[in-house]
Amino acid sequence: MNLSSANSSSWKAESVVISLGFSVIFLVGTVGNSLVLAVLFRNGQMNTKTTNLFILNLGIADLCFIVFCVPFQATIYTLDEWVFGPVVCKVVHFIIFLTMYASIFTLTAVSLDRCVRPPLSKPKRYLVICYPLRSREMRTPKNALTSIGLVWALALVFSGPYLSYYTQLDLAGTVVCIPAWESKPRIAMDMCTFVFGYLIPVLVLGLTYARTVRYLWTSVDPVKDMSESRRAKRKVTKMIIIVAALFCLCWLPHHLIILCMWFGSFPLNHATYVLRILSHLVAYTNSCLNPIVYALVSKHFRKGFRKVFSCSLRRREVNKVHVVQAVNTVSSVETSN
Repeated sequence: MNLSSANSSSWKAESVVISLGFSVIFLVGTVGNSLVLAVLFRNGQMNTKTTNLFILNLGIADLCFIVFCVPFQATIYTLDEWVFGPVVCKVVHFIIFLTMYASIFTLTAVSLDRCVRPPLSKPKRYLVICYPLRSREMRTPKNALTSIGLVWALALVFSGPYLSYYTQLDLAGTVVCIPAWESKPRIAMDMCTFVFGYLIPVLVLGLTYARTVRYLWTSVDPVKDMSESRRAKRKVTKMIIIVAALFCLCWLPHHLIILCMWFGSFPLNHATYVLRILSHLVAYTNSCLNPIVYALVSKHFRKGFRKVFSCSLRRREVNKVHVVQAVNTVSSVETSN
């Protein structure tokens, strides 16, 4: 009896911590990504800056993940059973992997967009290293939108099977939302997700950004190194590299646990259950980190965030003035009567 009450109190404490963690992720992610979208739409450069288009797409993917997935996932660890029905069970997990693929494919597209070959007229030494931000013929908004369309198409292809991967089942009187496939198809699906949704994109990101860093930080031209445009390129590249690195690090524990479950030793006990929860929390935290990175690294985003806040404060002040004027008008009318 004492053991059972101890376990019950321990689980209640864990439920509170889990709920608090998911609540923080939801609030920070929703507010942060909404601010990013507001800044980009107010910026007036969406039709001319390809990087802004990719950041916009990344913000949309993160916001969709936060709004449509995090609240439902939180209930899996805090409620005794699944209460949202079979359709939501399938759709929530489909959106999780859809937005995950969209995010990593977008980051990969950005890395390729910022690391293109120069024209053949350039000196030979430029041909063997990365040549970022110089090919205007390739880096156009039209090509960026085409790339974004391809990103979502590939994300749909790879995440589509998850519509049948999860299902609602009644286990001993408890309704749960769990994987329904047999072991071999599940292993194949999880390995496909790891290879195409993590391993290959991470390798591409590592290669492209290694060449980008080599070009931007080891160029022998001191005049260009001191130019404002070159410093701006370094800032943007630094910001994108941090965002890509955070995605890779945040999703790594999740993929490692999946690999250990299939090919290593991962017993189902309380400790490993806590590890799975923590891996999910870390992975989901990634969707609210990007706005923080933008604010810390980019002065343009900091200015944009301040403008959004200042505009909202001005609107509140204007509304207060209108309310006061309306009250004064009513008071004067009543006095005259």
